[in-house]
Parts: sequence; structure tokens; C-alpha cells
Amino acid sequence: MAHSADSTSGTNLQAQSKRAPAPHMFREIVANEKATDLAAMEDQACTGIFLAGKTKKYWVDERTRHNCFMLLPRGLAVTWSEDPRYWTWHALKEGSDGEAEKIEAVMLQNVCWLEVHGKLELSHLTPGVTYEVVFEVMLKDPAYGWSVPVNLQLKLPDGTVQQRKENLLEKPREKWLQLKVGEVKPQMGQNGEVGISMFEYDGGEWKRGLLIKGIKIIPKK
Repeated sequence: MAHSADSTSGTNLQAQSKRAPAPHMFREIVANEKATDLAAMEDQACTGIFLAGKTKKYWVDERTRHNCFMLLPRGLAVTWSEDPRYWTWHALKEGSDGEAEKIEAVMLQNVCWLEVHGKLELSHLTPGVTYEVVFEVMLKDPAYGWSVPVNLQLKLPDGTVQQRKENLLEKPREKWLQLKVGEVKPQMGQNGEVGISMFEYDGGEWKRGLLIKGIKIIPKK
């Protein structure tokens, strides 16, 4: 029996030694979640962990071990999103077929004032990695009111602002689109809030047909 126990102990130590180092800031990222088994959460990180009441999805690239995030619509500040005259909420599946989970996406019904804001802690991104920030959206017919380009803005903790415009008028319908907001390359020790926005309220047109799945912050390919 003693030999068996020693053997089991040795196997456990060997398994621990083979475990890859924890992802950058892993404990801090999952600190507010109820699960107590950090090792199990680490194993789950490659397929994705929903955080903060499914307002955010966190996963780790299996090859590079870089952190990745998706800010889900329930965690975004969407002007008038609780009024069904302007926005409605719809269940969608997020993730690969075998691991897909339901999330809530938000669908634009009719607004002239489009304003969506999200935020993420900069220190949770892997240092030295260039990240691309994109809105993942779909235009669903009857989509209208998009003759004026939307503004996409990325604001870094040091006050730096990246801003660009995206013309949705000629974009394909019924297909997921990646609207690039900007790029960020965090350095070790940097922290603070990264602000991510999409807005258009100067054109005065009533808009319809924009389905928002979330904001992805992923390493640039």
C-alpha cells in the first residue's frame, strides 16, 4: 500500500510539474468568480470562461498562452437598451459547437442616437502583445439609416485616443462583421481602463438592423 501511495504522490507531482505556468494575471482576472478550484478553471480557460454574470468572456490562446477577451452586450453601456422600442435582446450561441453557450446579443430596432461603450482593465492583457480591438456585429434586413459612417474609438489610460470611421451602408447583410476599433500593445506594469466606443448621433438619421454580439480584444494575427 505504501508503494502505491508513493506512486500516486509521484504521479501528482509529475502532473503538476507538467502544468503550464498560469496565464498572465489569471488569479486577478477570475478573483470574483465563485469557483474555488483554480487548476480546473485554468484547464477551462482554453475553451473560455464567462465572467461577471456573463457580461464578459475570457479565454487563453492554447498555442501562445496569451489572454483574450470578449465584452458581451450585457456588460456594455448601450444608450436606451432597456427600452424595447429602441433595442431588443436575443439569445445567441457563443463558442465552438461542442462548447457553445447561450449569451444575450442586443438588436437595434430604431434610434437616431447610436452610442455603445465598453471598458477593460489594461493590465489583464498579456504584456508585449499587440491586440486588435473589434466590434462583432451583423446587419439584419430591413437595415437602414447607415448613410453616415459610424465612429469607432479606443481610449487608453494615458489619454491617447484612436478613432476611425466605418461605412456600414455597403457592408453585407446577415453575416458577422468585424469592425476594427484600433490596436493596443500593453507593457508590463501598465494599468488603467481601456475605453472602447461606437457612436453616431450627428447625422440625424433613424437607424435599424444592427445586431451587436460584443467587443473582442484578441492578439493581432
